[in-house]
Amino acid sequence: MSSVRQEAIRSIASARHQLNRVDFKKTHIKDLFGVNVFSEEVQRQRLPKPVFKALQKTIKLGAPLDASIADAVASAMKDWAIEKGATHYTHLFQPMTWITAEKHDSFLSPDGAGGAMAEFSGKELIKGEPDASSFPSGGLRATFEARGYTAWDPTSPAYIMENPNGSTLVIPTAFLSWTGEALDKKTPLLRSMDALSVQALRVLRLFGNKEAVKVFTTVGPEQEYFLIDKAFYYSRPDLVTCGRTLFGCPPPKGQEMEDQYFGSIPERVLACMMEVEDELYKCGVPVKTRHNEVAPSQYEIAPLFESANVATDHQMMTMETLKRVAPKYGLACLMHEKPFAGVNGSGKHVNWSIADEFGNNLLNPGETPHDNIQFLVFCVAMLRAVNRFQGLLRASIASAGNDHRLGANEAPPAIISMFLGDMLTDVLDQIEQGGARSTKKGGVLDTGASVLPKLPRDAGDRNRTSPFAFTGNKFEFRAVSAGQSIAFPIIALNVAVTEALDHVATELEQAIGKGEPLEHAVSAVLVRLVKENKRIIFNGNGYSDEWKAEATGRGLLSLRDTPDALPQLIAPEVVATFERYKVLTERELRARYDVNVEAYTKTINVEGQLMVLIANRYLLPAALEYQTQLAANVAAVKAAGGSTAGASKTLATVCTLVDRFRDQIDALAHALEHGNGSPEGHARHMRDDVIPRMQALRDTGDQLEVVVPSAQWPLPSYREMLFVK
Repeated sequence: MSSVRQEAIRSIASARHQLNRVDFKKTHIKDLFGVNVFSEEVQRQRLPKPVFKALQKTIKLGAPLDASIADAVASAMKDWAIEKGATHYTHLFQPMTWITAEKHDSFLSPDGAGGAMAEFSGKELIKGEPDASSFPSGGLRATFEARGYTAWDPTSPAYIMENPNGSTLVIPTAFLSWTGEALDKKTPLLRSMDALSVQALRVLRLFGNKEAVKVFTTVGPEQEYFLIDKAFYYSRPDLVTCGRTLFGCPPPKGQEMEDQYFGSIPERVLACMMEVEDELYKCGVPVKTRHNEVAPSQYEIAPLFESANVATDHQMMTMETLKRVAPKYGLACLMHEKPFAGVNGSGKHVNWSIADEFGNNLLNPGETPHDNIQFLVFCVAMLRAVNRFQGLLRASIASAGNDHRLGANEAPPAIISMFLGDMLTDVLDQIEQGGARSTKKGGVLDTGASVLPKLPRDAGDRNRTSPFAFTGNKFEFRAVSAGQSIAFPIIALNVAVTEALDHVATELEQAIGKGEPLEHAVSAVLVRLVKENKRIIFNGNGYSDEWKAEATGRGLLSLRDTPDALPQLIAPEVVATFERYKVLTERELRARYDVNVEAYTKTINVEGQLMVLIANRYLLPAALEYQTQLAANVAAVKAAGGSTAGASKTLATVCTLVDRFRDQIDALAHALEHGNGSPEGHARHMRDDVIPRMQALRDTGDQLEVVVPSAQWPLPSYREMLFVK
C-alpha cells in the first residue's frame, strides 16, 4: 500500500479519541438551552423596562428600531458577555459567498491613566465598518470604494461563541454598501419578509382578521453532510481544496444494500453529534433530529421551525459548528453537494411556511380543506408563485456543486414542479370543475398485529422526488444544496409568494369593492388561478424520463445546469418584481448574477487545475511505475522461455490507459487556457469544454485505479473513506 494511504490507515487504527466530552446527565438540555443567548429573558432581567418593551416591539412586531435605546442595550449586552468570559465582540454577517464573515474588536479601552476599562457603546452595537471591497460585490464596490457598514439585526439574538481561551460576543448583522445597496444575504431576506407580511395581511383583513399585525416566514432546514476520518481527508488534495473527490472509482459495496439509512449511528459519530448539539443548544438553536442518511458515512441534522432570518443565522451556525467540532473526534465534515461520484450527494431540505405573530400557521389546511377558503386562497397563491417564478426558484439553488446532484436518482430534478398530494389535488380539481364539496379522508391503517395500535392514515402519500412538495402544513423546497446559505432560496420564494398574494388581494378587493360577496369573489379567483397554474402540479415520479418529456409538453422550464439557470435572476419579470416590492434593485440583482456566474467559473477552473496537478503528480507516476514493472516482468519471463500472454495483455491494457490518460491531461490543460471573454461565455466554455474533459480524465483515472496495485495507488479509495470508521 502507498505510504500515504498506509499511514492514514495506521493512524486511524491506532487513534484513541476522547468521546466523553459532554455529559447531558449533569446538565439537562432544558437547562442548557439558550444559556449563551442574549434572550428575551436575559433582556427582561437586565434592561430598563421601557427599553425592554421598545426592543421587544421591534423583535416581535417589526416596529422600527428606536436608536435612543441602543446605549442601554449595548451596556447590558457588554456586561452580560463579559460575565460569560467574552473579551471581544464581532458583527457577524453573510456576504455574497457561501460563508459567514466576522471581524473581532476588543471591549478594552485605555483610560488615559495607564489603565483600561471595558466599553461598548450603542453606536458600536448598531454599526460596524468592515472593508466592502474585499468581498464579492458584482461591481457594487470597487477597490477604491471600500466603505461598507454592518447594521445590527435585533430580531436575531446575540450570543456567545465559546473558545478554549475565552469567548466572543456575536452580534448578527446585515451588510450594506456606503451607497445603501445590499452586499449580503440578510438585508434582502429581511426586506422580502416585510414585503410578504404586507401582502399576507391584506388577505387576512379580507377574511376579517383585524388582530394580526405581522406575518412571518417560518423555516426549518434539514442539513445533510458526510463525516469521514480526517486522516483520509488530509490525504486527498481534492477533498481539502474542492470539497469533493475529483478521482475515485465506486466501491464494490456502496448503498446498494440500503443498510445505512436510519441505521445505528457509529459511536464516534454519535459522540461528535452530541457535542455539536451541546454547542447549538447553548446558542439557542432548536436542533431536533439526527440520523444516518442513505449513503455510507452520510448523516442529517434538522431543527424545529423558526422565523426565517433567525433560522438562516442558525443554519449557518450549524454548518460552522459541524466543521469545527468534527476534527475533535478525528473526523472531517464534508458539506459539498456531491463529495463522492456515484454515491448519493447531500442537500438541504428547506421546510417553509407562513404564520402570524400568534403562531397561526396560514398553510394549515385543517380537517376539511375544501371549505377552509382562507387556506385555499393561500394555497392557490403558492401555486401561482411556483408556476410564475419557476425560473427564479431554479436559479436560487444553482451552483457548480448542485449541478452534480439535481436530476440524479437521489435528488429532485432540475425541473421545478409542485407536489400537492392526493387530497389537495382532488380539492383543486373540484374547484376547477365548479366548487369543492368534499375532502378525501385517510382513514385508519390496520397494522395487522394485535399488539400494535391502529394508526391514522394520511389522505395522501409523500413524494421524495419533488423539488417543491406540500407536506401537511408547509412546503418543502428539496432542491436546495447542502453547502449554500438558505437565504436566497427563501428570498426567491418570499418574493414569488408576495407577488401572488398581492395579485390575489387586489382582485378580491376590487370584486368586493363592486359589491360582490367575498365567497363569490374567492370562488372566481380560485377557479381561474387553478386553471392558469395547474401545469406546475406533478405528483408522480420526478426521476422518470417520461416526466421530462411531459414537463416539456406542459411548457415548464428545463434548466439543466447553472449557466442555463442563472440568467433567470435578471429576467425582466424577476427584476420588475424584486423592484416593485423593494427587495433588490436591478443593480443589486445584477450584482448577484455576476457573483454567481463568476463563482461557477472559478469553481470549475480550480477543480480542473487541481485535476491536472493530481493526475500529473500522483496518478500518472503510479501508473507509469506499474507499467515499467509489467514491462520488466514480460521481458524477464520471455527471456526465461515462459508464457507472457496474460502479463502482455495486462501490459497492453495499462499502456492504452496511460497513453489515453496522458492525452486527456494535455487536453484538459489546454481547455483551461481559455482566454478572457464575457463572463457568460467563460461559464459556457467551462460547461461545454472543460467539464466534459474533466469527466473523461476522471473515467480513465478511475479505470487505472482498478488495475494499478493497491500498494502503488497514492490516494485513499472510496472503500476506505466511506467504510473505515
